[in-house]
Amino acid sequence: MHSEQAPVRVIIVDDDQLVRMALRLVIDGEPDLTVVAEASDGDAAIEAVTEHRPDVVLMDVRMPGRDGVDTTRYLRTVPSAPAILMLTTFDSDELVLGALRAGALGFVLKDTPPARIADAVRTVAAGDPVLSPTVTARVIAAATGPGSAESRAGSRAAARKRLSALSERELETARAIADGLGNPEVAARMRVTVATVKAHTGNLFTKLGVTNRVQIALLVRDAEQ
Repeated sequence: MHSEQAPVRVIIVDDDQLVRMALRLVIDGEPDLTVVAEASDGDAAIEAVTEHRPDVVLMDVRMPGRDGVDTTRYLRTVPSAPAILMLTTFDSDELVLGALRAGALGFVLKDTPPARIADAVRTVAAGDPVLSPTVTARVIAAATGPGSAESRAGSRAAARKRLSALSERELETARAIADGLGNPEVAARMRVTVATVKAHTGNLFTKLGVTNRVQIALLVRDAEQ
């Protein structure tokens, strides 16, 4: 939770200076958000996160050197890891999928209206995913389209093996999360309390070795593809 006295601290990571400038204008224009640093590549992003300890990192997917996927994977391992919100274009679906698997909480297109970008930052700062249904469909298609049938079968088998560790109710919770439902909706579907859903979700994190709901959803998608 962030009070009015403690705005959400954001680092912007993009190799395009104009993009960084535009995003800074958007974020610093909001009273409850503030940009604490900028970086032009993954290595600089890691240094900035170490120094400033932001709540959210707005991360470009494509960058020279260490790209957004590898940087996200690393940042999710640091103490008090920031939430990662990916910046993307329609031509980087497979990279976005890799970033989500690495622990990003969601993604926004670079041409998203400013108010929605600000809302997305607030959402991931609160620990909730940001997944545009339209773009999510493209990303899932990228996951299941390219590659050999053997490769997809291997991913499916690996995902099913991980999900086999779950109880029936935990699996039901995972499928509801994959359908994009929040805790109240999951509770209504399963006819249990929100507290029970939270307990099941905590078990999913532990048993599946994931850090957010997006990764749960991707595992379910892999298992069912």
